[in-house]
Amino acid sequence: MKKRIVLVVAAALCSASLYAAQTGGFLGPGESAPAPSSSATGGFSGPDASLTTVAQVNDMRDDSWVRLQGNIIQRVGKEDYQFRDATGTLLVEIDDRRWEGQTITPEDRVELKGELDKGFSSIQLDVKQIRKIQK
Repeated sequence: MKKRIVLVVAAALCSASLYAAQTGGFLGPGESAPAPSSSATGGFSGPDASLTTVAQVNDMRDDSWVRLQGNIIQRVGKEDYQFRDATGTLLVEIDDRRWEGQTITPEDRVELKGELDKGFSSIQLDVKQIRKIQK
């Protein structure tokens, strides 16, 4: 029993330190950049969902998986941001853990992947992955 408790405590401490080590997020005008960090990456590399535009999102069903490219132009809430592409703007929700150490500014082009959340009078993208596109 004592070994089990020690293992659980050790796992909790390791998990907490890894979570705390992640930094990054949106950097708007007048904000200073945090210190750079390294983070592990990995996962599937291959064909993905086709690119969608903000204009096309209006005609899609709730819970559709989309991939958008454009710019995050401003923070409008704790985890809510305004996203813009060539066809319009869209409200997106990005949980802190989704930044994965990346610092994004309004000038940075990004790719967002996530699930549409369509309400009666609003459309929002629940972002599951964000990636800065290199110029």
